[in-house]
Amino acid sequence: MRPAQAIIDLKALCYNYQLARSISGSKAIAVIKADAYGHGAVQCAKALEKEANAFAVACIEEALELREAGILNPILLLEGFFEESELALIDKFDLWVVIHSHWQIAAIEKASLSKPLNIFLKMDSGMHRVGFFPEHYKAAYQKLLTTNKVAKITLMTHFARSDELDTDYTKQQLTTFQQISKTLNAETCLCNSPTLLAYPELATDWVRPGIMLYGSSPFNQPQSPADQLTPVMTLQSKIIATRELPMGEPIGYGGRFITNKPMRIGIVAMGYADGYPRHAPNDTPVLLEGKKTRLIGRVSMDMLTIDLTDHPNAGVGSQVELWGKNILASDIAKLADTISYQLFCNVKRVPRLFTY
Repeated sequence: MRPAQAIIDLKALCYNYQLARSISGSKAIAVIKADAYGHGAVQCAKALEKEANAFAVACIEEALELREAGILNPILLLEGFFEESELALIDKFDLWVVIHSHWQIAAIEKASLSKPLNIFLKMDSGMHRVGFFPEHYKAAYQKLLTTNKVAKITLMTHFARSDELDTDYTKQQLTTFQQISKTLNAETCLCNSPTLLAYPELATDWVRPGIMLYGSSPFNQPQSPADQLTPVMTLQSKIIATRELPMGEPIGYGGRFITNKPMRIGIVAMGYADGYPRHAPNDTPVLLEGKKTRLIGRVSMDMLTIDLTDHPNAGVGSQVELWGKNILASDIAKLADTISYQLFCNVKRVPRLFTY
């Protein structure tokens, strides 16, 4: 069988969740949308179900997958519902729902529900994707209350630049949110991963850890407590062939790398179809049997090439770690001009092995 594999350390996942809750002192909604950022939503939910205050997913399809797997914890739909007809499923499966648009309130008014809804009311405090503008927020809150179909409303917003430690934009958004929310008698849900890590003193009833659950820092620089996170995914494969090349030989598509001396190279069963970034440059680090070497040549769909010149004992079958606890996914992402979120989400066809 092809040796490419993603090892998912569920013990590390639980550790990161506990860290999120201890930093904030708040109830924590574990964000496991997009198949838990490529880590396996059902398996991650099962690992966390005894301690997670709630889970969050993007859409109802993701929520139903968890319910069908036997997950009974509260599940929040971060994008709300897309059609009025989904309210029947939200009611049936006891889901929490984000409300961000006037048409959603109108749909709730018309809906026939067996029990009141648990709603997270989203303010657009400066992200400018979805949410009620601050001047309309209080009216939306009052409108929901008058429907008599709401059990609880939690006030929430989302921060656009909290992963940038040198900007005050997050504080501006927070001020906007607090000016309105202080006039309403409700719990708040404020912090995603970077906000939670960068503003641990921020008072909020709920936090929403996402990328930090998977052990990846959202920052491009060292930051405590982000440096305490433990990577959950190790992407690995093996060498499937070797080549001895003289000086001046091009390697791979486009001949991006040309040998500057006699070199020995290894071909690894891993490529961009497995989620490894095609734009990773020459010299991107990889770990070969516990020792660092480098990527050379352009990443192909199913294969990539690494430098074996200084590793005479490596050969067919040697283990290669592309990212994990030794080579951080965030470092690979930075070199490839992307983010670890995208790397994780792109690991789809690689078989996952779950450990605890």
